[in-house]
Amino acid sequence: MRILLVEDEPKISAYVKRGLEESGHAVDAVYTGRDALDWAAAAVYDLIILDILLPQVDGLTVCRELRAGRNRTPVLMLTARDTVDDRVSGLDAGADDYLVKPFAMKELLARVRALARRVNEAPKFAMLALADLMLDPSAHRVTRAGKVIQLPAKEFSILEYLLRNAGRVLTRTMIAEHVWNYDSYNQSNVVDVYIRNLRRKMDDLFEPKLIHTICNVGYRLSVEADEN
Repeated sequence: MRILLVEDEPKISAYVKRGLEESGHAVDAVYTGRDALDWAAAAVYDLIILDILLPQVDGLTVCRELRAGRNRTPVLMLTARDTVDDRVSGLDAGADDYLVKPFAMKELLARVRALARRVNEAPKFAMLALADLMLDPSAHRVTRAGKVIQLPAKEFSILEYLLRNAGRVLTRTMIAEHVWNYDSYNQSNVVDVYIRNLRRKMDDLFEPKLIHTICNVGYRLSVEADEN
């Protein structure tokens, strides 16, 4: 998932960002309400983690403005305030869930997974398959022809993205923006390197080949090779 983290306390922001990235998510971190609105308008996110007490524009106002602008990205609100009225205010502003500081990273990750499952009518954590390739997002498990394939977090995220868009051509930029945050990705061959690693593990020893290069464009996951 690509996540926008909006938290003005540097230590909390760094803690949350690290925990999310270690779980395979791409995270852009900003520190003010105004930046939150600007970044949410400039990029597509799967989830926004939003503190309430922010400089410039508070989190409740940010959430209201997002919803007024028809931005339906799930919002998980973070706050140090734990009264019923505070929780109601956050939910009334358009938040999808509410987490009170201090919190354990394990609980935050569980909330993130729960919100991910709600995004589409088809659960995000349902099993994905193409030919004899199987990917289980909830168990972080990949098999090809029944053989378990061990993938690190980034390779797993790329393969999941390809599977969710099987048959569709994905540009290198599309793949990079889904898997890496804005700061860490540059216009190098990083996507090609990761695709090469995936091919070595899940295509080289199997038939049919599933990862196809579309010249000068990007990649497609499909049983059929490109006719060109």
